[in-house]
Amino acid sequence: MNTAGWIFFSLCHLIPFLTASYSPAQDRTRFEFEAKHMGTTFRIVLYASDRTTAKKAADAAFARVAELDGIMSDYKKDSELMRLCKKFEQTVADPVKVSRDLFYVLQKAEELSQKSDGAFDVTVGPVVQLWRLARRTQELPDPKELAAARAKVGYQKVKLDPTQQTVQLLTPGMQLDLGGIAKGYAADEALKLLRDQYGITQALVAASGDITCGDPPPGQDGWIVDIAPIAKNQKPRRLQLANAAVSTSGDLEQFVEIRGVRYSHVLDPKTGLGLTGRRSVTVIAPQGITADSMTKAVSVLPVETALKLVEDTPGAACYIVVLDPQEKPIITASRRFAQYEVQTR
Repeated sequence: MNTAGWIFFSLCHLIPFLTASYSPAQDRTRFEFEAKHMGTTFRIVLYASDRTTAKKAADAAFARVAELDGIMSDYKKDSELMRLCKKFEQTVADPVKVSRDLFYVLQKAEELSQKSDGAFDVTVGPVVQLWRLARRTQELPDPKELAAARAKVGYQKVKLDPTQQTVQLLTPGMQLDLGGIAKGYAADEALKLLRDQYGITQALVAASGDITCGDPPPGQDGWIVDIAPIAKNQKPRRLQLANAAVSTSGDLEQFVEIRGVRYSHVLDPKTGLGLTGRRSVTVIAPQGITADSMTKAVSVLPVETALKLVEDTPGAACYIVVLDPQEKPIITASRRFAQYEVQTR
């Protein structure tokens, strides 16, 4: 059993293959930096003229991630998210004005909730708390407690006012959980800072299973990313990405077995329980916030419904692997997935 936080892409490899061919940016050097944020390790790979510039840029990008963690964490009691929820702990209070970052993420979450009919829902906080305890104790939540928690779940119970930039929770005791969207946004923002403030466009930001790529390395067409296989004897899938993001969600490591049933760490918002059955979902999208959140929706939805959601999202693609009872992989890929895949022998 693995009870770590929202970590989805445990066996990914970022492999930029360099060649000797010349390009205008060929004099730039590859640098790598790592830092712990949001319960995982953020990794930045970038190309810059010298180490001093590279480190200064990476430190600023990590500071931006830390700032977002202070806004969106559900582990930190003093985060902006937790302060917001506390306002509505006992009663339905007046709308609360929030930061631009928090409002934007809640707005994007609402959009996906509507498109996925609630398969993605950041109001799952009450059931997430019960499920975290269930994973530690290896006992299913008490049915009455689960029913009470589920009564507080529902994206329709969040009222957003874009004009005033305010949020109102319409049921007392609601708890928002941005664990399925915040890291993708943080990776986007780190990459944006590198580009806008330091002019570094050839960069990649990885937050465990959420990877956002900028311009490709010198002399290359894209960044090479491997998707870890879920089944035995299944070959890794290799992707080539530029100015795009990828996120993978699955139960390769994040699961718990209770009374002989294997439950994923990914919850179905409508049942309040972890998904059953083995699966791995990879989503590619233009932005990390989209790829990150959409992997959860695609994991929960029936395959055909999930494919339609992805196909209707500009620039998005997905690769779904479901294991049958004999652990034989059943593979489904969206139409656009092939354009990102590198064929390997």
